[in-house]
Amino acid sequence: MKAMVWTKYGPPDGLQLREVEKPAPKDHEVLVKIHATTVTAGDCEARSLKFPLGLWIPMRIYAGLRKPERITILGQELAGEVESAGKDVRLFEEGDQVFGVTGFGLGTYAEYICLPEKSEDGALAKMPANLTYEEAAALPVGGLEALHFLRKGNIQRGERVLINGAGGSIGTVAIQLAKYLGAEVTGVDSTGKLDMLRSIGADQVIDYTQEDFTRNGQTYDVIFDVVGKSPFSRSIRSLKPNGRYLIANPRLSKMVRGLWTSRTSSKKVIFELASHKTEDLVFLKELAEMRKIRPVIDRRYPLEQIPAAHRYVETGQKAGNVVITVVHNG
Repeated sequence: MKAMVWTKYGPPDGLQLREVEKPAPKDHEVLVKIHATTVTAGDCEARSLKFPLGLWIPMRIYAGLRKPERITILGQELAGEVESAGKDVRLFEEGDQVFGVTGFGLGTYAEYICLPEKSEDGALAKMPANLTYEEAAALPVGGLEALHFLRKGNIQRGERVLINGAGGSIGTVAIQLAKYLGAEVTGVDSTGKLDMLRSIGADQVIDYTQEDFTRNGQTYDVIFDVVGKSPFSRSIRSLKPNGRYLIANPRLSKMVRGLWTSRTSSKKVIFELASHKTEDLVFLKELAEMRKIRPVIDRRYPLEQIPAAHRYVETGQKAGNVVITVVHNG
């Protein structure tokens, strides 16, 4: 089978299209014929090892000290068709259309992948009936992250929610989920993404290149900082009493200050790794089928152009998701 192999740490040219052995499912696994996957900012960070030191060392130990060895194919999310199932699999059968997230094993930059029926760090479910493979592939990572944090924020109907970094894969789902929960939603991102944010339900939009939301005098019940870049002290001041500050990508300093703020005031700072639970993926599937959420797709690339997709994602200009379409010959 064809796969985009991760040959070295660093720039996108370390991703090379190669023929590799097609995997065979174990007793508890399904073999999925991948029709679509995505390139996320997380994929780019993993490829180049652009992590804080506290994550850089464990990642290098996990993937390989000098070059990627344990993990040689990147990619976190997928949509495809079950080609075969191990003898102990009960939830899926041949021909099922599925979507999901792999967890730490990665591996979706390929024509096929074997995934466990049930996983501790990944999730697999039948696809939303009303989505294409490309749309379904773009939902798991952003959707599960957004769902995790907004649940932690305990959003109530009528509350004011601001999403900083609203134009990416997490933020675009977060806007739609917050609207589903009955919130009044403000989306913050760059100029070119504002019309898209309005089109998916944002009540107000703020162009961060023109206005600092922490200086405009507005206050919110929940601030969800997807990118982890909003100034801490001013963001806390922009919260109402009992407000919640959700940080998806915090630095160590924000974690320390967040713990102190949560302990000494009515405002809560919440940061943690999002979990990937099958029941949550099924919930997203149901919301998609109810037309309450829908992934936003910016660009599509074929499998062999994944390096170009990485270069585009690293510009920071993507609106929603960058999807990889996997074409099978024969």
